[in-house]
Amino acid sequence: MAQSAGGDIVVTARRTEERLQDVPISISVFNQEQISNRNVVSGADLATYTPSLSANSRYGEETATFAIRGFTQESFTSPSVAIYFADVIGPRAQGGTPGGNGAGVGQFFDLQNVQVLKGPQGTLFGRNTTGGAVLITPQRPTSNLEGYVEGSYGNYDMYRVQGVINVPLSDTFKVRAGFDRMKRDGYLKNRSGIGASDFADVDYWAVRLGVLAELTPDLESYTLARYSHSKTNGIASRVALVAGCGNNLQPAPGTATYLAPLNCQTLQRAQARGDGYWDVDTNHPNPFLEIDQWGVSNTTTWNVSDNVTIKNTASYQEFRQSQAFNIASDNLTAPATTPFGTPNPYAGQPFTWVGLYDDPTYAGIAQWTATEELQLQGRTTDGTLTYVLGGYYEKSGPSDPFQGAVSPITYDVGATYSSLSCTNVAAYQCNPINGLGLPAGIIPGLIQNSLTRYRYRNAGFFGQATYKFTDQFSVTGGLRYTMDKVVGEGGTRQALFFAPNAPAFVCAVDPTRPAPGGESCLQRITQSSNKPTWLIDVDYKPNSDLLFYAKYARGYRQGNVNASNTTPISWGPEKVDSYELGAKASFRGAVNGYFNLAAFYNDFSNQQLTANLFPDLTIPGNTASPSQAIVNAGKSRIQGIEVDTAINRDGLGLAVGYTYLDTKLKSYSAPVFPGYLPASSGARVGGVLPQSPKHKVIVTPSYTLPLDDSIGKIALSATYVYTSKQVTFEQSPLGVLPSNQIVNFNLNWNNVAGSPIDASAFITNAFNEKYPVYISYSYPSTGAEGLILGQPRMYGLRLRVKFGE
Repeated sequence: MAQSAGGDIVVTARRTEERLQDVPISISVFNQEQISNRNVVSGADLATYTPSLSANSRYGEETATFAIRGFTQESFTSPSVAIYFADVIGPRAQGGTPGGNGAGVGQFFDLQNVQVLKGPQGTLFGRNTTGGAVLITPQRPTSNLEGYVEGSYGNYDMYRVQGVINVPLSDTFKVRAGFDRMKRDGYLKNRSGIGASDFADVDYWAVRLGVLAELTPDLESYTLARYSHSKTNGIASRVALVAGCGNNLQPAPGTATYLAPLNCQTLQRAQARGDGYWDVDTNHPNPFLEIDQWGVSNTTTWNVSDNVTIKNTASYQEFRQSQAFNIASDNLTAPATTPFGTPNPYAGQPFTWVGLYDDPTYAGIAQWTATEELQLQGRTTDGTLTYVLGGYYEKSGPSDPFQGAVSPITYDVGATYSSLSCTNVAAYQCNPINGLGLPAGIIPGLIQNSLTRYRYRNAGFFGQATYKFTDQFSVTGGLRYTMDKVVGEGGTRQALFFAPNAPAFVCAVDPTRPAPGGESCLQRITQSSNKPTWLIDVDYKPNSDLLFYAKYARGYRQGNVNASNTTPISWGPEKVDSYELGAKASFRGAVNGYFNLAAFYNDFSNQQLTANLFPDLTIPGNTASPSQAIVNAGKSRIQGIEVDTAINRDGLGLAVGYTYLDTKLKSYSAPVFPGYLPASSGARVGGVLPQSPKHKVIVTPSYTLPLDDSIGKIALSATYVYTSKQVTFEQSPLGVLPSNQIVNFNLNWNNVAGSPIDASAFITNAFNEKYPVYISYSYPSTGAEGLILGQPRMYGLRLRVKFGE
């Protein structure tokens, strides 16, 4: 849907430049103008406007993860959709808190395009994935002295300033530098009066520097350095349902009975205040989400001859994230009386189910990633055979000695609770409280301090070749062998409070072992796998404007480990056999455009999904608490159809994208973890997979006024997006998100009155659709479920001044 009707868009889906309509892959492409018109500043924004692409924004848009065609990424797993910036994969973001692995803020400015490749791409791309890849391609330095300055202003006190300058220092060296600064108030208003006044805000800046050295006519070196910093209040969910509260008569699950009545108070307060849809109520005293990311990459290309090219890409990146928030976005206070009707000495003291705070010494995530990729690209003299051969190596490790998180935890004691009311969690300044009203020394309060570190090693060798039997008929084959290894070390120590501000530290895995530091409790776990992947593609081009193709590919995603659990756990790799039939047609003339169609079927084995762990209460003295784990979930099936089309005549355009997605979990073997009942998957056997809406429709009509160049180019456009209902978590009564419809409007006036000035006005979610994008996942443990809410209406003006040639 993103290419201009009738235009020849160049993409790099097969690691060489090709015309989009000649590539036998289902691809959505966006240029910079379309990215700006849709107000895309994060990966979550991009997913809204892309068929088959979904985003998990549970922990905020800055840390959103992608799913393509139902290939999801759960917390602590490796990406199912890889994010590449300038041909370099995004840095690892694995640590003590969930990270997004790539498409954060500060990347969506001064771009050539964004390409979304659907289905396994593991033959040619650096790290193996099952869902696909998103390629973000920045503008390279050119031979012109040029640039622009752009400013935007909108509601929620939004402002954004960008600037880019391109300078040819000589015939050999060209430099391009840019910056992007954006700030916007949060659209979620916190009604608790504690901590941040709003959530889902934006506050980042990013800089980028590219240097192109054309050393000889056949040798060039392109170096790119970038840095971004974001610090916001993070995200919060709105408590929308509580077991046994109001009209909801569903009993509280598992150990949540004691918390459901307290969460009910949140709903009652909201009703009494007359809270609006985008109002939340959470009592974290200092919530924040801070992300620093930087990297340097170099791509050197040597045209050895007219038919052989050697290309080398090396990179080093670091990702650092600190975060603090209430997992369930709750605002709990101890009740006035105990279950026995006696006065509660802790009445009115605030607490939370599970809070997340920075370790006082270490960030939640601090990871470096280095990559090296060497390619040999070639073709025979007659052009009948083209090929790519290469090798890939990636290594990643902690940039701090450890990655840490500190969490006050409320746990069950019979039919009630034990918790902490804290003034300074990082300094362990906390007062133990309990629902029975007993003295603190009898039932201890609990803080868990987890320290982790992860080391990754990924290596692969690959080759892919296309042979033209005739000018119309070609066959492509690719093979890759990948070797993956991850080593996780983690230790969780428990701070037990038998008295205010006086914790006793022990190891969670062995409460008899003292733990003066988190290092005292370290355990080690390793997961390794070596797998081949392959691709076979047949395509037929009766003429230059028509392509038919059939493709079979084996996809693979490495297993991983979670070292932050009390007992570290691992899970194995997943694999998929992917089948796709497609057609691409272009038409030219007075009416020009394109029509692309793809039908796909995916047979999935050992899919990595989140499962709930509930304590086995039949085990005497069992101290396990409700938890989650990643499991390999048997077999599943994903099939569907994608349509991508656009037409244009005399300035009137219409682009349509549509995806039909049919998913099913075919089988599931429940693993058993010590102290727990068999793990229950978030998906139901016979049901659909998470983040897999059956229908997604994107319609963009546009009209360019027939005006003289002295006036400029004025274009009006609208975008309509329909997303059908989708499952997030089967065990929650709110686990099925309702369908939603979003409408955007844009007015662009380029080269105003023949000047180098572009002016724009935009409205996103023009009709203020109220829709959730995810849930808090807290219902099985607390009896309360929260909704992560999508953006309300946003609008603003944008002005760009261009200069140079």
